[in-house]
Amino acid sequence: MKINSFNRNSFSANLASRTVKCSLFSAVIILVSGCSSLGVQPWERDLLAKEEMALTSSPIDSALDDHIYFSKEASSGGKSFGGGGCGCN
Repeated sequence: MKINSFNRNSFSANLASRTVKCSLFSAVIILVSGCSSLGVQPWERDLLAKEEMALTSSPIDSALDDHIYFSKEASSGGKSFGGGGCGCN
């Protein structure tokens, strides 16, 4: 009877390990396949190149906002110009 109970425990342990391995394998396959279509296709580039798809609506407003931010934060560099907190650049 001990042999029978040992085999039953062994079978349930093997079944549990197979289930865990199968679940991990499935999760890895799903995660890897989720990143398979990153990037812009050639036929999508014309839509992204339109003016209304730009991150900023006006480059002059964006440059002014960047200048004010870096002058107030007393930081230098980062947006093609350096400066300090004095606002004299």
